[in-house]
Amino acid sequence: MRRRILVSILLVIAATVLTLGVPLAVVSWRLVDDLFLKELTDRLQSMEASISLRAEETSEIDLSALRVAIPQGGRVEIHLTGTPVRGIGAPPSSDVYSGSVALPGGGRLMLSLPMDRLRRERWEALTLVAGAVLLSVLVATGIALVLAQRLATPLSDVASRVARLGSGDFRTFRRRYGIAELDRVADVLDSSATDIAALLSRERDLAGDISHQLRTRLTGLRLRLEELALHRDPMVVTEVNAALEQTDRLVTVVDDLLANARSQRAAGATELDLFSELNEFLSEVGPRVTACGRMLTVDCPRQAWVRVTSVRLREALGALVDNAVQHGAGTARIAVVPAVRSVVIEVSDEGAGVPDAIVGHIFDRGMSTVSSTGIGLGLARALIEADGGRLELRRAHPPIFGIFLATENPADQREWGRSTSASTAAALPSGASSSGNTHRR
Repeated sequence: MRRRILVSILLVIAATVLTLGVPLAVVSWRLVDDLFLKELTDRLQSMEASISLRAEETSEIDLSALRVAIPQGGRVEIHLTGTPVRGIGAPPSSDVYSGSVALPGGGRLMLSLPMDRLRRERWEALTLVAGAVLLSVLVATGIALVLAQRLATPLSDVASRVARLGSGDFRTFRRRYGIAELDRVADVLDSSATDIAALLSRERDLAGDISHQLRTRLTGLRLRLEELALHRDPMVVTEVNAALEQTDRLVTVVDDLLANARSQRAAGATELDLFSELNEFLSEVGPRVTACGRMLTVDCPRQAWVRVTSVRLREALGALVDNAVQHGAGTARIAVVPAVRSVVIEVSDEGAGVPDAIVGHIFDRGMSTVSSTGIGLGLARALIEADGGRLELRRAHPPIFGIFLATENPADQREWGRSTSASTAAALPSGASSSGNTHRR
């Protein structure tokens, strides 16, 4: 987008230069010719006036008196009827620009100036025009770059926000651009993100409630049927066993539907190198944490692969780290530990932790102990769940949040799980500390 805007502006500049620069060069060329001719005419008239004054005193024309008025490289000649041509100044040449004036007693006075001087003045004028055009192009190009940046950046931001919205990031952004149309688009995206997040939250809650109610009712139904299976009547027992079989099938159907829903949510997840991903995340978020006077460490083995979408994982980690920076204290840590058929990314800090009153509601949308929006943790959980993972509060004091992600190589995971400290130290870049990449104040 930026390139298209810049090319369009530069094409307009080129059209303007051709429209104005070429006529200006032609006008400058002719102006130099006119000024040169005027100078020639003025000198001839001055010489003719001097000759006329002297003619009143003597009939002889003294050419030496005109030497002072002859420009460098010029030549003056007097053409009188019946007398040879007399001249003074530079030798005669064919490459000259000449002008003449009639004398009072008859004859003509001719002044010739070299064409080299006229050509030099023409090219000097064209050089000035070219310099002015070049300066204008440079200034206009600078303005075009700034303008293209100013126009393309909001559009890139809007495109990025739309992509984030499509990947499940429903955060609102307060940034506005001072352009009414783009600000209107940003407002609509914010309101749409809020509405979609609320809709998905309601659907998720509804699905959870329905599955819970179904399981509860089916469990109660099975217990009653098992009691009836002890009846003495064989026909009753046969019917009860058939009902138990149908109940088991219904439980299986509910489990399959929930598993299918989870697998469909995680369909976009791919195998991700967690070591590289966390290093890139640290390089992006670390300076922001350092600016707040805090420290962020990352501890991750090199051989750690998980199934997750990169953008969702980064957004969820960003929300957890922001929560640790805003509400926690001390060093914020990201540590990767093995679990049963999964990998756990723990995000912790040294703060007081989560108040007991809201431990069970910490991921509810709008839940906050300070003047924040209360959206971050709920959004982080939604992003992780969108890839089939889980986000839980593993410990409240000091706080530890755990992101559970599936892995397709449990054997490798067990290997690095048994030698975490050694693998971690070997996986660090040269010059890093044993606790991982670190940003300090």
